Order: sequence, then C-alpha cells, then structure tokens
Amino acid sequence: MNLSRTARLALRAALALGLGVIYVPLAIVLLNSFNSDRTFAWPPAGFTTRWWSIAWDSSGVRDALWTSVRAGLGATAIALVLGTMAAFAVQRHRFFGRDAVSLLIVLPIALPGIVTGIALNNAFRTILEPFGVGLGMFTVIVGHATFCVVTVHNNVLARLRRTGLNMEEASADLGADTFTTFRLVTFPMMRSALLAGGLLAFALSFDEIIVTTFTAGAGVRTLPIWIFENLFRPNQAPVVNVVAAALIVLSVVPIYLAQRLSGTAGTH
Repeated sequence: MNLSRTARLALRAALALGLGVIYVPLAIVLLNSFNSDRTFAWPPAGFTTRWWSIAWDSSGVRDALWTSVRAGLGATAIALVLGTMAAFAVQRHRFFGRDAVSLLIVLPIALPGIVTGIALNNAFRTILEPFGVGLGMFTVIVGHATFCVVTVHNNVLARLRRTGLNMEEASADLGADTFTTFRLVTFPMMRSALLAGGLLAFALSFDEIIVTTFTAGAGVRTLPIWIFENLFRPNQAPVVNVVAAALIVLSVVPIYLAQRLSGTAGTH
C-alpha cells in the first residue's frame, strides 16, 4: 500500500507522540534519581549519585528487593511448569472443552488486577485460613503465578504451532521412546521459548502491585509496595526516585532479553 508523503509524516508524528507520552516520564524519573536538589526543581541544579548510595544502604529497600526477587522466582517456576503443560495439552491433544480451557488460561491477564486481587484474597481467606495458612509469601507467589502462567503458555504454544510434529515423528520412527524424543528433540526446540516466557513472567511478577496488595498480608513488602508506601513522604522522595529508576531498568532487561530470544528463535 502506497502512502502519500503527508500520510507518512502524520504516522511518524503519531508514533513519536505515542513514544514520548510513554518514555518521557520514565526519562524524567531517571534524571531525578541523580538530581542534587531534594525538591526536584526543574531543570536540575546539579547531579549527584548520593541518593543511589543512600538507597543501597537502606535495609528497607534491600529487604523489599529480595522479597520481590523471591516472589518473582517462585511465580516463574510455577508458571513454567503449568504453562508448558497447558500448552502441550491444548496443542497436542483434542478433547471436549479445549477452547474453554484456552480461554480460562488466558483470562487472568485480561481481567483488571483489582478484580483478580479481590477474588484471590477471598479465596485464600476462605480456603487456606481454616488450615492455618494466612496471607504471606506463599499467597503472593500463587497470586502472581495466576497471570505469569499466561506468558509462558503463549510462548510455548506459539513455538509448538510453529515447529509442528515432523521432528518428533521422525525421532519416533528411528526408535526413540517418548522420553528420549522429549529430551533430545522437543526440549531443545522449546528451550528459547521457555526462557523467553520465564523472563517475561519474572518481569510481570517483579512489577506487580495490585494483586500483591490483596495477597501479601502484613509481613510481606515487595519493592513496588515499598515505593507506594514511601511515595508521599518528603524525606524519602529522592530514594523513591532512585528505586523507581532501578525498577525501570530491572524490568526492561528481562523484557528485552525475552524479545531478543523470541526474535532470534523465529528466524531459525
């Protein structure tokens, strides 16, 4: 389709505007993390790394960071297992209600976070509390896994559809059993999709705040929750900017790696 020069310029302007709305605020957060002025006067009067040192020395920040990492790793592990199994079941088998199962797997990531959070909070209080299991790290991991499963499922499902069954059927024709075929043929073909899905799942879990608020209980504070709790405290404002800037970087890295892995795998 041929576009006029005016149309191309309009599309480029719209693209630049959209990217600006998204990334200019993030750039301001990054700059403010080095702003020497505690009040963040603009433009910055000077730049300093003092706030980064203070943030690193803060035990509250370190504890919240470690909590987020543990929650992300736990949710990612669950998502890798359940998402992969669900993708194989949906793609490789025909059964009654398969389309409904596919919808139910994808639905949690489409629902508003507050709806998911309230539903999980009610479920945990109704089902787990009678057995002495209260809200805490376990419920946070389970809550995050509900939407992390979707990213792994979608990555693995796309890879299964792209690779087909030819290689596995050839392996079986050569005498390999199911386990050997999976170990030597299926898993190597799925490896990059699993890694990409796992990185995306970890990034989603690391950033999550709404579901975490409803499932964490009083003793669990992730990094996003720490930021929210200290956002309106004037003395903590510079440190909050530093933590937010670090969170941006820590979120971008796994997403970038996942995108690179998916793009590279798609060229083979």
